[in-house]
Amino acid sequence: MKAKRVFRVFPMLFVAAFVAAPLGWAQDLPKDLPRAAPEEVGMSSHRLARIGAWLESEVDKKKIPGAVLLVARQGKVVYQEAVGVQDPGTGAPMAKDSIFRIYSMTKPIATVAAMMLVEEGRLLLEAPVATYIPSFKDMKVAVEKAGPAGGAPTVEMEPARRPITVQDLMRHTSGLTYGFFGDSPAKRAYIDAKIGSDDVDNAEFADRIAAMPLGFQPGTTWDYSYSTDVLGRVVEVIEGKPLGAVLNERIFGPLAMADTAFHVSDASKQARIAEAFPDDRTIGTGISFYDPRVQGKFESGGGGLTGTAMDYARFAQMLLNGGELDGKRILSPATLGFMTSDHLGAAISKGKLYLPGAGYGFGLGFGVRTAAGESPFASSVGEYYWGGAGGTYFWADPQQDLFVVFMMQSPKNRVPYRSVLRNMVYAAIVD
Repeated sequence: MKAKRVFRVFPMLFVAAFVAAPLGWAQDLPKDLPRAAPEEVGMSSHRLARIGAWLESEVDKKKIPGAVLLVARQGKVVYQEAVGVQDPGTGAPMAKDSIFRIYSMTKPIATVAAMMLVEEGRLLLEAPVATYIPSFKDMKVAVEKAGPAGGAPTVEMEPARRPITVQDLMRHTSGLTYGFFGDSPAKRAYIDAKIGSDDVDNAEFADRIAAMPLGFQPGTTWDYSYSTDVLGRVVEVIEGKPLGAVLNERIFGPLAMADTAFHVSDASKQARIAEAFPDDRTIGTGISFYDPRVQGKFESGGGGLTGTAMDYARFAQMLLNGGELDGKRILSPATLGFMTSDHLGAAISKGKLYLPGAGYGFGLGFGVRTAAGESPFASSVGEYYWGGAGGTYFWADPQQDLFVVFMMQSPKNRVPYRSVLRNMVYAAIVD
């Protein structure tokens, strides 16, 4: 399998009605997520429509091919629209049910699956990962030290002072890393080893990661990493079946997420796959968009899923509901409260490449807002979010009873668009 397969790494017009309503919510939506006019839930139709106008302008400027935006408040979808094209190669229009590579938005889903096992007493957060994957015993940390007499620095391998735990995997304090951005001895080792350069299953992939040096002592530093891929393998070991099968049985089936999977193997769905511009398909060093039509062995818990905006909306609504949707209980409210609390605290360093950003801690699978200020964009304390390297993004705000799902395929714009979206969505809350 090629290295690129490893990383699977928001209406402009109004319709005549009693009150002017955006085209997005006026069209038919799935019955299982109720709809409402924005004004019914304290939002402004006019202000939401400004987001569509902005996205249309970005399409006109050829910055992105297209996008799908979905906004829900108080359990009701108030805004959903598709703009631009789904595939710049064919000119096929973007659709509300277009299928996207969601990359790291896989992580919250895989973490929820693991927390279901915690609730059942089958998985302990404090347990060493080696309990489930023996190759993670006796890990070493790559430490760069100044060279003698001002010479080139040297790298020494120091024993890990404590085992990597399951909690470390969920909050990215394992010492594992990614090689595709940043620079350190451990990251360079990942690149040199061409981790994921051929098609292996999750078991072999986890063993390959275990053979790599750690970038930090476990439990000391937040560093974005393959941790959730290893967590996915832990889930497989406990369940005795592939991760995809576990997710289908425990999450996708109960939540009716019919278009979410590790591969789009159904030929009837392949015409719905969204694509990026040819010059905007690079995720990081040596990593570019993969073809989800090709089914391989690897099922990346850290970045392998594909799906639609509405599928992810069902997952997000389940979270906001305290772990339940349409009578199907996935997690308890207490467990979700635990997951969406900060698990870093003051004792864990946030490092130089702390992706959640100012004003955020990190929970179990999500960045978690800890301060009303500090961040350069709006939201409430307790809001949680994550995004994917291909351009997808979601956040859920319990205080506002709001969630947003944004889908596009544009690695270049994945970060710049997030602040704009947040500021415009919160500007539309008028109650």
